[in-house]
Amino acid sequence: MPSYYRIGGVEQEAPANDISLLDTVLAADEERATLMAEVEAAAEPERLAEIYQRLSDIDAYSAEARAASILAGLGFDQDAQMRPCHEFSGGWRMRVALAGVLFSQPDLLLLDEPTNYLDLEGAVWLEQFLAKYQKTALIISHDRELLNRSVTGILHLSHNKLDYYTGSYDQFDNERRTKLEQQHSMKRKQDAQRAHIESFVERFRAKASKARQAQSRLKQLEKMQPIAALTENAVAGFKFPTPAELRPPLLVVEKGQVGYDDKAVLSNLELRLDADDRIALLGANGEGKSTLSKLFADRLPLMAGHMFKTNKLRVGFFAQHQLDELVEGDSAYTHIMRLRPNDDEKTLRARLGATGFGIDIADLPVEKLSGGQKARLLMLMATIDAPHILILDEPTNHLDIESREALVLALNEYEGAVILVSHDTHLVETVADKLWLVKDGIVSPFDGDMNEYKALVIDAHRKPKSAKGKSINQPAANKPKVNIARLKKELADLEKKIKKLTGEKHDLEAAIAAPDFYDGRSPDSIASKTGALSDIIAKLDKLEEQWLDMQSQIEEAQ
Repeated sequence: MPSYYRIGGVEQEAPANDISLLDTVLAADEERATLMAEVEAAAEPERLAEIYQRLSDIDAYSAEARAASILAGLGFDQDAQMRPCHEFSGGWRMRVALAGVLFSQPDLLLLDEPTNYLDLEGAVWLEQFLAKYQKTALIISHDRELLNRSVTGILHLSHNKLDYYTGSYDQFDNERRTKLEQQHSMKRKQDAQRAHIESFVERFRAKASKARQAQSRLKQLEKMQPIAALTENAVAGFKFPTPAELRPPLLVVEKGQVGYDDKAVLSNLELRLDADDRIALLGANGEGKSTLSKLFADRLPLMAGHMFKTNKLRVGFFAQHQLDELVEGDSAYTHIMRLRPNDDEKTLRARLGATGFGIDIADLPVEKLSGGQKARLLMLMATIDAPHILILDEPTNHLDIESREALVLALNEYEGAVILVSHDTHLVETVADKLWLVKDGIVSPFDGDMNEYKALVIDAHRKPKSAKGKSINQPAANKPKVNIARLKKELADLEKKIKKLTGEKHDLEAAIAAPDFYDGRSPDSIASKTGALSDIIAKLDKLEEQWLDMQSQIEEAQ
């Protein structure tokens, strides 16, 4: 490997200690931390020169701004970044670990299912980050949107072989399907040719006049290399039982308020669910999507208001955290038998078999099952009583792409209502026909599509943040008329400042990189110069952010 070549990946969640999230991420760049510590101790000018040059090469002086930006993109506002790691759950600490490896900017970035612990907003941000990543990234993912927007090639592992395809996931999928069809066509032709030769040999082998020809055909058969029948990964489907028909509406909430420990998370709820509803809940983590799901699933009571449910209503609830609620030591069969004690063994095993639990795994302890197999078991448990409303909170995190497609098919055939919380845009777009936005303590219809919602999310990351990390946006109705001429003048002033600071930055970088810079200089003098460079870089970052925001305002107004 080249000198300084670094490989980085996320192996485990950030430790639950007293170190702040920001400092945890800064420490993830071990080379930077080591060099910064060495600056204090190094006495030889030549070594100091090497250290400062390397710090400049790895962009060490803008570290705090970069780390804060990455944490913000993954859902941590400014207050959260200053809090200690132990205050966050394992899923959130996985985000911190992800932020750390992204911040360290390794030459080879290794990511294994990076969106599993992210909400849609975090996944959109990660797509943008990876698409602009200047070094090499190798990603294992079943997230189609990530693979369509962030990668330039696909390495496909199948039948113990690796094949490389250039382009996005959709391009790979089309090319692979074409190859499968060609291979099947070639195999059908060869099978027909083989059958014809074998028939000739059987018919004429015993006839003296045809014996030589029969022998020739046999040799032809021996030389014929069989064409393997390429097959797609076969996965068991999902099949959800049809619920009994009930009088509409299934559920109505009026003037509802819900939360925890007498503290409201959502208020003024005016909601209705009917049997044919397919609703996706949008909104950042912490806004209340799971809280609303728990209310519908009868796992949280209303704090105020009224909720009407039609008689005999059944609700199925799948949540990712339930993976930890499976009983260790019990098998998939035992879990199902506990729910349906009156069903005979043949019926229960048939249910398991239809969900992908063959005889080889149905009796294994659940701790020996893969994440995808556990998710399938939980899906079966959530739907076994033919619910009228099926609530799915991040159902695809441990499912491969083929299983996700099988889930889409099953949900589109399912005759009950569906409420979906997912960062999987493909799942949302192919299943949901209504979008509800959960934000700022209220739930309201979102009239756009997923592309429009993603555009809002991306735009929100560019807006200036308040102390609590919220985007500073006035409601559209209250926005004053934009003075484009004034904005253009301010934009021109900003460009002058950026140009001036960029020149100063280049001058300082050239001075620090000069071979004689460290000759006769004190460590304080050197630190003063490098500190000045760090300040200029930080100011440039802020000015460029202001420039982008102002440019966006002008374009919007025009």
